[in-house]
Amino acid sequence: MAPDSPADDIALLPHARVAQRRAVRVLGTAQVFSGLGNGATLSLGSILAVELSGAESNAGFVNTAMTLGSAAVSIPLSTLAVRRGRRVALGIGLAAGLLGQALMVAAVITRFFPVLLLGAFLVGFGAAVNLQARFAVTDLSEPQHRGRDLSVVVWAVTVGAVLGPNMVGPGAVVSDWLDLPIHAGPFLISGAGMAVGAAIILTGLRPDPLLLRRRLEDATESPASADVGSVTRSSGRSRSSPRSTGWAAGWRIVRAQPTALAAVLTVAGAHAVMVGLMSMTPLHLQHEAGLTSSELGQHPDTVVLIGFTLSLHVAGMYALSPVMGMLADRLGPARVAGGGLTVLVAAAALTGFFPHQHLAVVTGLVLLGLGWSAATVAGSTLLVAALRPADRVPAQGFSDAVMSLAAAVSSLAAGPIMGGLGFTGLSAALAGVVVLCGIGVAALVRGRPARP
Repeated sequence: MAPDSPADDIALLPHARVAQRRAVRVLGTAQVFSGLGNGATLSLGSILAVELSGAESNAGFVNTAMTLGSAAVSIPLSTLAVRRGRRVALGIGLAAGLLGQALMVAAVITRFFPVLLLGAFLVGFGAAVNLQARFAVTDLSEPQHRGRDLSVVVWAVTVGAVLGPNMVGPGAVVSDWLDLPIHAGPFLISGAGMAVGAAIILTGLRPDPLLLRRRLEDATESPASADVGSVTRSSGRSRSSPRSTGWAAGWRIVRAQPTALAAVLTVAGAHAVMVGLMSMTPLHLQHEAGLTSSELGQHPDTVVLIGFTLSLHVAGMYALSPVMGMLADRLGPARVAGGGLTVLVAAAALTGFFPHQHLAVVTGLVLLGLGWSAATVAGSTLLVAALRPADRVPAQGFSDAVMSLAAAVSSLAAGPIMGGLGFTGLSAALAGVVVLCGIGVAALVRGRPARP
């Protein structure tokens, strides 16, 4: 793996350290609220898709639309970050996600399936922000603490993301107050969380970490430019600014560095497997309860069980992410990423061999979250460490886009696979995907040990 650039020494400067501590606090706090934004979509998406379309083969369409939205906006958000900074890019992404939540409410009221898909697509913009926030916090991070800082922001999603799938009960109360259909309330609560997250980022992420990094790097070459206070008003290009952005630029950067390519493969494979299995679990639990989509509303205990199961899964995704970050810093991100892929195989094996035992399914979903956490935190850390500062933002946008596209394909394919082969067949197929990714990652990093 290529060594970190000497420009990373700017993280040791007093201005950078103060701004970094603020960035961690602001991004972490915003993630707590914006994490609510995806919860209702994850827990109700497949159920509403079947209910509004009338076909179980469409069960994965809502989650597919959400991940396609995330994929579509990842590179534009990174391009906007290059031009205007992280604060503007992340704030605009959450604002678009808020519009998506409004459309989800409209879809529940009108019972119009295309509106549901459009809303989920825009909710994906908010999901892309949650992903890119983990990279934003590394802009000023000290190299030996990248995994820790990145994982703290990932961990901050825990509160909102765990509460999100359990908003069905409180959402029903809100719906009753407003005389709306029962499934509208959770999306209203999620939308409120996104609005608060956007406000925190737009008002609090000052100075902008990416723009400040450029200013400090320029100051090391020209002391006269060391007016750090002007950084929030400057979006000028510096020697650390990428010459170009977009799909082609991101691919060229990643392809040129095998370690970076391994990192992208790790996060994309882990995300695809997690989304594919998780998105079909609500429908599987509904089938296990012997209920149709129209009957589900009459059995709140089953709805609560589905929400609780997904909350445990989401807790596995985020709650231990600081541990994953510290392990990545100490043991090296490549080793932790490999461990995460191994845990994903174990999760798929558990749900595949024991699909009719609820405890086994719950345990498998928790392991699915833990494996995703290890692979995503370590893979993201590996990507940042493998590249020069000027190459990171385009590569990060490319990585998030590929990650979301892989999840969209997985979500889209999960419905037909489960319809034809059952939950066992779906688990087996996803286990095969993990194994193939592991082989690819091992081939790319062989002889190139990752530095912590």
